[in-house]
Amino acid sequence: MRYTGHLDVQRTLERMFRRAGLPLWHSQGYHPRPKMHLAAALPLGCTSEHEIADFWLTEPWPAEKIAAALRRAAPPGLRILAVTLPDPAKPPLPTQVRSSDYLVTLLDPVPDLAEKAGALLAASSLPRERRGKPYDLRPLIESLDVLSPDGEGHQRLVMRLRAQEGATGRPDEVLAALGIPLNAARIHRTRLILRNPTGQPR
Repeated sequence: MRYTGHLDVQRTLERMFRRAGLPLWHSQGYHPRPKMHLAAALPLGCTSEHEIADFWLTEPWPAEKIAAALRRAAPPGLRILAVTLPDPAKPPLPTQVRSSDYLVTLLDPVPDLAEKAGALLAASSLPRERRGKPYDLRPLIESLDVLSPDGEGHQRLVMRLRAQEGATGRPDEVLAALGIPLNAARIHRTRLILRNPTGQPR
């Protein structure tokens, strides 16, 4: 599943709803599309346990009934953890995402990992370039900590990366700034942090 792209995840969710018999609301016109929003695209190569999506139905269903139908229709690798009825007055889900938490397990030993993480946090700026556009990675790193090794002795990092208009912190960019190859790590998103109506995280 970690090599499933964002658009493929969206298509998979649409098929899940069809298999579940849920009456998804579709747009009008020549190319009707289901009204569904994923909170934040998961970087390719990452796994996750906390993805959030909004969707609209053409008729009211109890949340418990929706969850049961989706669980029966879910393919291997996707699990429905909960279904709730959101406040329709809230802004679009993608605009509510404030930051994301990631757990990174390193497959190869990295000498002086704590010192490298500390130097990254102490930097006043971390100039990076993505898709030909320069940006500063440092303001997008809210926290970066070294955890104790896992049961197999692998070093681990936990990071909280900010999402803001025009720039989103990416774990692969943090690893690159630490000099760690992407193929030497396993990245797992553990939480999406949303803003509440006052603009604060929740």
